Amino acid sequence: MASVELHDVGKKYGSAEVISNMNLSIDDGSFTVFVGPSGCGKSTLLRMIAGLEPITAGAININGVRVNDKDPIERGVAMVFQNYALYPHMTVRKNIGFSLRMAGLSKDEIDTLVTQAASTLQIEPLLDRKPAQLSGGQRQRVAIGRAIVRDPEVFLFDEPLSNLDAELRVSMRLEIAKLHRRLGATMIYVTHDQTEAMTLADKIVVLRDGVVEQVGTPEELYDHPNNEFVAGFIGSPRMNFLSAQVSNRQIKLRDGTVLSVDGLGDHSGDVQLGVRPEHVQIGSSNKMADLKVDVVENLGGTRYLYGTLSNGTALIVEARDTPGIKAGDTVPLEFPTERLHVFDQHGQNLTRPAKP
Repeated sequence: MASVELHDVGKKYGSAEVISNMNLSIDDGSFTVFVGPSGCGKSTLLRMIAGLEPITAGAININGVRVNDKDPIERGVAMVFQNYALYPHMTVRKNIGFSLRMAGLSKDEIDTLVTQAASTLQIEPLLDRKPAQLSGGQRQRVAIGRAIVRDPEVFLFDEPLSNLDAELRVSMRLEIAKLHRRLGATMIYVTHDQTEAMTLADKIVVLRDGVVEQVGTPEELYDHPNNEFVAGFIGSPRMNFLSAQVSNRQIKLRDGTVLSVDGLGDHSGDVQLGVRPEHVQIGSSNKMADLKVDVVENLGGTRYLYGTLSNGTALIVEARDTPGIKAGDTVPLEFPTERLHVFDQHGQNLTRPAKP
């Protein structure tokens, strides 16, 4: 196990800057997830840690040792790729043990380590098959097994589940979480799927355009996003945003509704009011707005109402305990002020608690 430290790390391709002056600390034994939209630099950042991409500026330390000039094999890391990267002509046994053979270990040592890895991943019956005879989930387990046998200080996962179907992604996500608990290893995981990030991570790093927007636990990012981008990216369905104005410590929505929200100070002017679908209350006696329901999305235990307010603003509302609502209905809404977020003209969250 090892910590990973990035100090003023930058990456350019010619004049195009993809990572900008990044400072980041990843704790020993933690499960850290890099998340963000396509093109934000998360995979590039992972490959820089692995040594597969040279950095343009700054320093990367693994377990306190500067690794800028070290080859990938010298960094004590193992990487699991999106496309599995298995040798098609080799059996599972030989795929898992390949790096050990290259390192000069004896056959007995290799057999022992491969068997241990296969047992951990519950793929012992597959050891004599070739990749073409495996399902996508089985191939991904083999790729993880190949990483495990190297006993790395840091595991790196580059969108390892994106090629799997939805049901298999869920089960493999659970397997990776269990694997982290068993091994206690430092793991860094890249995904564009915020659900994966929320369910797997001890710490989430939200990236946009090569810059860290926020670092924190899943709960911190969900409850106290730094800015409008993080608020909209974390959470499914995404947070609702309503145009409003602040004056005299009160918020006035476009339809004339007036709300009082703590933490605004003396701020005034245009803002965006953010509220998550599950925090909007339906059928309250303290009505603040009416929602004209356009679509009802029924997910079994949960339903979501997609509709518009009287001023044309689109809104998503969770309707967990309100059966009978259908498309075309109009329902009264209340926005609990303690659950609201207010973002200024620069997208910064005015209601986020100050750091101690």
